[in-house]
Amino acid sequence: MSGDVVGKLARGSFFSRLFGQGRQPLRLVAVPRDHVIGDRARGDALLAGRFLLGSDTVALNEIDFAEVGTHGPLAREIQSFSWLRDLAASTSRERGARLAEAIAGRWLIAHGTRIDNAWAPELWGERILFWTAYAPYILSSRDGGYRSALLNTLAKGARHLDAHADKAPPGLHRITAWAGAVVGSLTLQGGLGRLSRSESGLMRSLSGAQFEDGGLMSRSPLEQMLLVDRLGLVRAAYFAAKQAPPESLENTAAAALAALHGVTMGDNALSSWQGGNPGDSARLSALVEGCGMRARPLRAARGWGYHRLSALGTIVVVDAAPPPPPKMAAMGCASTLALEMSDGAQRMVVNCGGPGPVPTELPDELVQALRTTAAHSTLVLSDTNSTAILPDGSLGKGVADVGIERSEDNDCSRLEASHDGYVKGFGLIHQRRISLGNDGKELRGEDRLVARGRRKIREAAPYAIRFHLAPGVEATVTADGMGAILRSTGAPPWNFRCRGAMLQVEESLFIDGRGQPVPTLQLVVVGEISGVGGEIAWQFRRSS
Repeated sequence: MSGDVVGKLARGSFFSRLFGQGRQPLRLVAVPRDHVIGDRARGDALLAGRFLLGSDTVALNEIDFAEVGTHGPLAREIQSFSWLRDLAASTSRERGARLAEAIAGRWLIAHGTRIDNAWAPELWGERILFWTAYAPYILSSRDGGYRSALLNTLAKGARHLDAHADKAPPGLHRITAWAGAVVGSLTLQGGLGRLSRSESGLMRSLSGAQFEDGGLMSRSPLEQMLLVDRLGLVRAAYFAAKQAPPESLENTAAAALAALHGVTMGDNALSSWQGGNPGDSARLSALVEGCGMRARPLRAARGWGYHRLSALGTIVVVDAAPPPPPKMAAMGCASTLALEMSDGAQRMVVNCGGPGPVPTELPDELVQALRTTAAHSTLVLSDTNSTAILPDGSLGKGVADVGIERSEDNDCSRLEASHDGYVKGFGLIHQRRISLGNDGKELRGEDRLVARGRRKIREAAPYAIRFHLAPGVEATVTADGMGAILRSTGAPPWNFRCRGAMLQVEESLFIDGRGQPVPTLQLVVVGEISGVGGEIAWQFRRSS
């Protein structure tokens, strides 16, 4: 997008005609500093005239905000202006401002004079977070008409949030809306009078979307990462305005970061839960380094539900909670009692994952299949999901209660968890016991099916305990068919053994941090279980 475009858009007479004249000039009283470094590759693409997100691309010289709309991940990303962070990582303020102001000018023409879908509270919340943090990129123009139009629209957006933030969907969207309201109060001239109300709204939205341990009720690590980002930008606005953040907000932000750390694997990327994937480890590291907070990983999470066991470089994360409620997660998964494991930076056992909240070329049928119990590293009874996935994509009945017992001693960390997802259909409780030795060399496990309730299996039901392997992990079955040697370039070999069943190696796939499928393998322990139940023991042991 050339400088000529900026000249045509950012003319004082044009914007004065569009937005009117004679308004009191506004100004920002504080400009927050975003310490999170953006994605330089995406910034380079912006400078080259391309907006990239997942598998979708938009040519910036053809961008028309009225046509872009707000439907879908790509449109919402463009509308939010969060890409300003990537632009800033790629170029100087002077060069970046020419592009940013041209796009902001087009946004003002399409949406600045009327309230439409682009004024959705969650979009305005995110827009305020990034317009204020990157004000030098969108307010460098010497054209008073353009500057006045943008600042007055920003103030109008902040007032819009005061009245409509609670209309955003519950969860991260509503938190984002109120976060924008708080930042608007802190940074816009005359906004401090609204700060108390905005703070109350933000804390109310957080308490309605977070468990007490800091994790979001959506149970999505990718959303948790965005939550930490939002709260980091809010804290930056307090510091820029020379105001002290409320203690309750500081505690909430620290808890959110601890929950995020709790689902991070040894390669500094996320474990794959609730339709998400590892994401970009560099982006996660930049966010953690730049958010201005420090916290230790949450190990025993009751609400958030992800339990973490770690010892000398070996990390295990277990889903020990029911799936999220439908109102908090449209794409929840039947993953209860699944696990992931890494040895140093090498992932060993994974879940298949999913595309997350980005555009994808994956077939919808595959995206839905990735939500099933079989796509996760846990036990599947009679090829049935532990929580039903209904034809419309919503979650049905299944896991309602998860029991947890955890202990630590000088030898190992132990976790015993159980779920009732198979009680109604089969009269069986699934129990999973795991222990990780304190030297990090051995993960022992036992899956038990225990009779519960009146319903009984008439004869027998097949089961499969699946351990999906990370890309690059090769599996060689031992001669007795009861074990396998797992080799990878990033870790010493691991030996897998099972007792009470037979082992098979089958094809699988893994959705990587770019949302793309990667072929891989899975260990499948297979057998049959009777109505009285039974148990299957297994073990991963590092050879050195």
